[in-house]
Formats: sequence, C-alpha cells, structure tokens
Amino acid sequence: MELPAGARIDRHRHDVHQLVYMSTGAAEVRTDIGSWIAPPDRAIWIPAGCAHEHRFHGPTRFHSMAFVVNLLPDGATPLVIAVPPLARELIITCSTAELPAAELDRMRQVLLDQLRRCPEQPLRLPVAADPRLREACALVEEDLTHIWTLSALGHRVGVSERSLTRLFRTEFAMTYPQWRTQLRVHRAMQLLAEGAPVTTVAHRCGWSTPSAFIDVYRRVLGHTPGTDRATSPFARPNA
Repeated sequence: MELPAGARIDRHRHDVHQLVYMSTGAAEVRTDIGSWIAPPDRAIWIPAGCAHEHRFHGPTRFHSMAFVVNLLPDGATPLVIAVPPLARELIITCSTAELPAAELDRMRQVLLDQLRRCPEQPLRLPVAADPRLREACALVEEDLTHIWTLSALGHRVGVSERSLTRLFRTEFAMTYPQWRTQLRVHRAMQLLAEGAPVTTVAHRCGWSTPSAFIDVYRRVLGHTPGTDRATSPFARPNA
C-alpha cells in the first residue's frame, strides 16, 4: 500500500494480531498509553484487540500482515522489533505476492519463527496518566530546542522537582533525561523520514551539535541518521 506523507488511519482494532512494516518512510502506532515508531529496518507488532491509530511520515510503502498466533505469549501492547534482511523479504513477499495457499502458509510460519528471534527495540514513547506529568511532557514536546530543567518544569506545573522525578520513574520507568532522549529520537525519526537534513534535525530536536545527535542516534538505533534519511523520497543528495 502506497501512502502519502502525513496520511493517517483512524482509531480501530483487529480481531487478529497485526504486523506492520514500512519499506520506505516511517510509521507511528498510537494508543492511549503510548506511541511506537518504526523506520524501514523495524516493524511494529500490534496485539489483537489493541485499539490504535496510524500516522505516516514521508511517502510510505506500508506492508501489513495478520496472524492468529501471538508473537509473545503475554504481549498486550504494541512493540517495535528489528527486521533483518530475511524477515524483510518474507514480509514483502507474503504481503504482496500472489502465492498458492500452502506455499504462503509455509512462508508465514518461517517468518513468525524469524520474528520471535528479533530483538525488541526501545522505541516506545509513553503517555502520562498523571495530569501534572502530562503537562510537563507537553511543555518539553512543544519546543525541543528549549532545554527545560526538572526544577523549572516542576515550578510551571505546580509540583516539586522530587515529586516530578518520582512521576517519571513510576509512570515511565525512566528518568527525565532518558525520556527526553527518547522523545528527541522519536521526533528525529519523523523528520528524517520527511527528508529533513541531519543538521536541521539535530537543531530542531535540541542537540547542541550534529555530531552529538549522530552519536545518540547510533547508540539507540545501531546506525547513523543518514541511513534513515536516505530512505525518504524527499531527501536530496548532499542536503
């Protein structure tokens, strides 16, 4: 399925488990408790019954497959997984090729076996339940070039720095700096899929230098931001 930049699929749910993979662009899956984003070397597994919506960044080639068997025995929320070359080709073939039913079933089983070996990726951006934490997060998200301290955030939302620290840990299982890095990487993947130059992305996401951005991005995703930007049809050479 070819989707234009900025496309959305409204909130819905499936009776079966769903795997979504983008061979170009990037896609977000959003639920009431968080959002998950995947560039072209990642896929998103969505459990059956999970209400979710999709948002697409950059022109996106979207592949979707349904499974009756869960990827994880107790998986109740979406997760992002790495997609090695074999799994990538299996997803594209199974979702696009017209094959005999028996052959397709065998390929889907091989794919499911491969997916169970794919490591989960830390690409979830949680949504706060506590209104004070939700307000603090919104302030940071509004302008990533503004560096908020916990003390300043607490003052704005009417809570102590200590209490705000505790809220980040109890709700997100992350420190404030860890969550902010997660947010920056999440936003960076959106911008890269839309063809923004690496230097521009670094600035708009609040990094002091492009090299600092590249270092963090490589540590989180295992490759440089230029790799993901190159998959965008909007990207221009040497931009």
